[in-house]
Amino acid sequence: MAQDSHDRTRAEAVEQTALPQVEPLSPPSAAVRFVASEVVQDIADEQAAEDTVTPSDAATLAELVAQTDTAALAPEVRCLAQAIYFEARGESLEGQLAVARVVINRAESDAFPDDYCSVVTQPSQFSFVRGGRIPEPPAGAVWTRAQALARIAHRDLWHSPAGDALYFHATHVRPGWAGRMTARATINRHIFYR
Repeated sequence: MAQDSHDRTRAEAVEQTALPQVEPLSPPSAAVRFVASEVVQDIADEQAAEDTVTPSDAATLAELVAQTDTAALAPEVRCLAQAIYFEARGESLEGQLAVARVVINRAESDAFPDDYCSVVTQPSQFSFVRGGRIPEPPAGAVWTRAQALARIAHRDLWHSPAGDALYFHATHVRPGWAGRMTARATINRHIFYR
């Protein structure tokens, strides 16, 4: 009986406790965009200032590649370089740059992840990615060239005929989705679409 009286007194005390008034949360602004991974900032101004190469310094893309520093790539730019290496290392410089442009365009599009690494590791997008991991390219001239092209593409130092393309495929395949897209360019063995 004493227990019932204690429980009743306690229940009455809980019922009498006033809760403060709280304003309901408003829905988030359309401008707010959440990302699933850490945000990588652009290269600091001091580091960018060290790069003295501009498009006007080079008459050709090959000259620009030769003049571009490949030391200390930001992690996102490294993912871009890996995509270039594994998707297009046998293509011309323009073809490799076009592949980079697609990755960059996807990162800038609302339809894809917000950063290069997430674009590249998105399931079923790039055949060289296994289990969400990008393989490590072997050291050498081809890898160095891919890194230079990644930096050039990231900084938009050279125009790519791929333009605003978001998709591409090799010319020897005919994916079903290609008929629903607008072809932007054919460069070497790849067709680029929007």
